[in-house]
Amino acid sequence: MSFIKTKIIHFLRLAFPSSRTELAVFLFFFICYGILGTYIALNYRIIFDSRIPWDAYFSFDNKAIVMSGGSFERHPLSYYFFNWIRETALFISGGKMDANFRLTLAWFSNTAISLCMLQIFKYLKNIIELPLKISLLILLFFGFFSTNIILSFTPENFTYTLFLLSLYNYYAAIKLKKDGKIAGSAMVLAGISIGGLTITNLVKVFIPVAFEKDLFRNWKKFGNAVFRVMLTTASFVFLYLFRIDFKYQNIFSKTNQQYEKFSNVESIPDWDMILSYFFGGNILFPSFMITDKHNMKGFDFKGLLMEPYSSLFPYIFIVILLALICWSYFKNFNNKLVQILMISFLVDIVIHCIMRFGLHTSYIYGGHFVFLYPLLLGWLFYAYKKQPQIVTFLTVSTGILFIFLAVNNTLRMSDFFWFLNRYYQ
Repeated sequence: MSFIKTKIIHFLRLAFPSSRTELAVFLFFFICYGILGTYIALNYRIIFDSRIPWDAYFSFDNKAIVMSGGSFERHPLSYYFFNWIRETALFISGGKMDANFRLTLAWFSNTAISLCMLQIFKYLKNIIELPLKISLLILLFFGFFSTNIILSFTPENFTYTLFLLSLYNYYAAIKLKKDGKIAGSAMVLAGISIGGLTITNLVKVFIPVAFEKDLFRNWKKFGNAVFRVMLTTASFVFLYLFRIDFKYQNIFSKTNQQYEKFSNVESIPDWDMILSYFFGGNILFPSFMITDKHNMKGFDFKGLLMEPYSSLFPYIFIVILLALICWSYFKNFNNKLVQILMISFLVDIVIHCIMRFGLHTSYIYGGHFVFLYPLLLGWLFYAYKKQPQIVTFLTVSTGILFIFLAVNNTLRMSDFFWFLNRYYQ
């Protein structure tokens, strides 16, 4: 019992605030995001409307996700997770899918995103060991990302994936910084939860294992790593097949259908979708366009989508931020923790930018990778910690980017509320 108790205590300290500063950081975002989500949930029906299964805003599938967890070929185990979320919300709302139901869903999302912010702060403070002021600047910058703002009240797989990925990366960094190894139990749990919510993220669970100390020089360590990977994979595959009654043929047919549907859209040039949507839309809101939608059962409604950037300044913002990220990567090329982050990022770049899956709406996939931006930015500060002039330059640059981001996203959220007031009261 003492072993189990110790493990539980360690997990609680890992996932939740363990100091006054961490508690203050968590409560700050919990309150800010909570005010936004509470206002939307109580005054508008866009978070959940039983008549609208998908695409009410930015292609999120709120109702479909809450009711079923989403399509099994992309979100194989989220059915079980959202059953718990839905039943808890129904219990609190007295069995009604009303404002209280929406409010509960919003506060679940708020909790997940606020805990994600806490994980990023812990990583910056404990792994990179940045000064508090720089950590808070990077964290505030990250807090205004469009993905975090939207997911803070949106009941979606991406919401919880963002938290779980940031938590797992922090845990892996702790282990590897001490030349330790990723525990098999942690890998299995991460594989089932992260891969279960979105299957393509399963590979990200295995990336840190490849950087364990002397892995490829010691056959015993290599064999142990292979065993942990196989155990995680076997556990995930069994639960996946159990979820679909072992009808594995359905996986291939549905996957092909989804790939054809989401990879052959020719709306705008690829380079613009990559900059405006994949690298841009999940950080800096572009302008919005209103579309006519229907639920296939006779109900018409309005949807909101993002447009490509319409002026030069957003492109400059994204290019500068990407330049800082690339600078960080090359400066810290020999840092295994930085390599883990970049390889993880590369997985999403291949899926969306090269294979073009969902590229036309790739801003919704930000929950899979936006947490990498503040961490790589933090490593850039770390690389020049003994060169105050460059640190000053990076601080001023980040501050300017933060001001532009905050002003832009605040204005765009006012457009979002105009949309809510007109169509979703």
